[in-house]
Amino acid sequence: MMNILTELQKDRFTPRYYVAALTDNMSLQKAQVYEKSLIQGDREKIIEGAQFMQIYRSREVGQSYITSIATTVLAVLHAMWLIIRIRPQVIFCNGPGTCIPLCATAFLLKVLGLGWSSIFYIESIARVEKLSLSGLLLYKLRLADQFFVQWPQLQQKYPRAQYAGRLM
Repeated sequence: MMNILTELQKDRFTPRYYVAALTDNMSLQKAQVYEKSLIQGDREKIIEGAQFMQIYRSREVGQSYITSIATTVLAVLHAMWLIIRIRPQVIFCNGPGTCIPLCATAFLLKVLGLGWSSIFYIESIARVEKLSLSGLLLYKLRLADQFFVQWPQLQQKYPRAQYAGRLM
């Protein structure tokens, strides 16, 4: 995801909100390093164009589907509060745990006429033959406005997906 963000027009996508799971110890650190690299000159300057947030993850890796019901409800409520507060115009996501609650909330608000987020999902390059659970849910439920895969065989298997080539 960070590789994709480096290609965006920073002035067009401001402010940027980085959202990661509470249990994710690396993603926000990478985002902060990236945002600091954008600052020219004064290193003491506050990063004005970015905010960093953590939310509950709907399902941890290896967590049973039964116990994930409660954590998913909690994650959706947290995501709903966040989406209503931020009102993002564009959501870029790539999967694990936090993606489904954020995208489902943004989609619901769009259907109700209370939001207007465009959702772009990028499946992991590690997914060669089948979609991740997050990807499969977004694809089947048609929650993403644009759905990208990085392998041509995935695009053949999931025709509504767009083959983007290797994005890493």
